[in-house]
Amino acid sequence: MNGKELIDQVRRSIAVAGSPAPTDRAVAEYLGISITGLANWRSREMVTTRQMVGLLTAVVKASKRRTESEAIKPIVEFFQIQRTTVGNGSNCRIFDPGKGENEHPYLTGLKRELERHRGVYIFYDSRGRALYTGKTKAQSLWKEINLAYNRDRDPNLQRILRVQHPERRQDFRTSDEMRRQIRPINVRLHELAEYVSAYQVSEGMIGDIESLLIRAFPNDLLNKKIENLTWG
Repeated sequence: MNGKELIDQVRRSIAVAGSPAPTDRAVAEYLGISITGLANWRSREMVTTRQMVGLLTAVVKASKRRTESEAIKPIVEFFQIQRTTVGNGSNCRIFDPGKGENEHPYLTGLKRELERHRGVYIFYDSRGRALYTGKTKAQSLWKEINLAYNRDRDPNLQRILRVQHPERRQDFRTSDEMRRQIRPINVRLHELAEYVSAYQVSEGMIGDIESLLIRAFPNDLLNKKIENLTWG
């Protein structure tokens, strides 16, 4: 086999059906060599065993670099939630990018990135304390984050002390007539969350990264989930 035959075979093997043939730069990056090195390989009349071993070593190193660089990437960190209601007002989204003249380019781009990727996310309260971390493999981060934002959690997890004022139509009674007790009540995540972070994660690592995040926070809200977690 000569060098041109080898490079042409590599190009065919990494081609994606329905897409243009990989460029020389794409082939060189895949092999872990420079454009000049690729040209040198193509000009070889005979490829020796030693040269093939050297090329395989370069491919392994390039693959490792790609894995490390693509394993986890931040999409957005400590984004201040801009709560907007949807539908009949019972559910919320973390933000609305708007439409037409009111479209916000930054929010539109952020929504697009969250729709493109899977991974993990973290909600924080106004002090930056982690409230909830979750993962998604089957659906986009955008969809999963907004579902979690509206999700009712275990009553033993997300509770807050509040005075329960009457919701039905009745006369107001002053404090000397009625004692208003402070009681623990369960709240939705969107009542407490002020910030959110989201990370694109390689599919095989999503579960492990979520487990690591939950174990890393010294936080009763998150650590309740530890007993239900499995690695992998």
